[in-house]
Amino acid sequence: MSEKANLLIFGATGTIGSYITAAIVAARPSFNRIAIFTSPNTFNSKAPALDALRQQGVDILVGDITSREEVLKAYEGIDTVVSALGRGAIAAQIPLIELANATPSITRFLPSEYGTDIEYGPASATEKPHQQKLKVRAALKQVRPDLEYAYVVTGPYADFPFYLGRSSNEQAGSFDALAKRAVLLGDGQGRVSLSGCADVGTFVVHTLTHWDAARNRALKLNSFTTTPAEILAEFEKQTGATWSVEYTSLDKLKELEAEAWEKGAPAATVFTLRRIWTEGGTLYERRDNEDIGVTHTATLGELVTDSIRAQIEGVPSKH
Repeated sequence: MSEKANLLIFGATGTIGSYITAAIVAARPSFNRIAIFTSPNTFNSKAPALDALRQQGVDILVGDITSREEVLKAYEGIDTVVSALGRGAIAAQIPLIELANATPSITRFLPSEYGTDIEYGPASATEKPHQQKLKVRAALKQVRPDLEYAYVVTGPYADFPFYLGRSSNEQAGSFDALAKRAVLLGDGQGRVSLSGCADVGTFVVHTLTHWDAARNRALKLNSFTTTPAEILAEFEKQTGATWSVEYTSLDKLKELEAEAWEKGAPAATVFTLRRIWTEGGTLYERRDNEDIGVTHTATLGELVTDSIRAQIEGVPSKH
């Protein structure tokens, strides 16, 4: 696009949405209008954060994401939609896509991907956590030809409390900087590609500002590729201690995954994703960072430092 974009962000204050919004606001000169669509509940519960965004020139639109009229009103004058809706709201993007398709001014839609490649291989089509995202991709293939898209595929988030954090489900992998204890997946030598949350925001900005390279693609992006053993070594180095270590084999991980789904446990999705990653589901023939002009990303050492600090300061574990 030759003109600066008018953006509308859904899920702007959520777990990953806050990083995406921050990166977009930091790149303010690259865009024309930046607006976010938020619910009345979020408007009230996150008032200070929204006020801060407003002071940075962001338009705050309050409405019901399920209301056709309110979404269409928010779409007025918008040409680019960025979704950062959480996993529980993935399916809500399908009517948003349909309404975008009915709005001639909208020419780009970035759905909420920011995770495992849901079309990595033949087995991906049957993975339970992928089903709603697959439906979203199918919906985007049915839109008018001039409504383009990009899938920002980042692999798992590295930051504490995610991959580099302690976990309430230790057998799904954990790095506990207080107890100096780790649970490594597989044999600890399997490679996994991770993304810092701030880098996810950078990836989105570069996707939008390098559209000729990004359009109608699944962009495979990440901060670095490492192994559980290398992560442990970095934690030991920075804490100056030898950690106690246990392992969850791939077979055990599959067993725990099956049990969790059978019981309907909330951790079922976590076990499935960790199994996919341990099987190599974040490794690609190439990564696309440079295609969209990303040359600098967070390092393992930097994010381990952040994780140790967060754990010492008492930030509660979420996963």
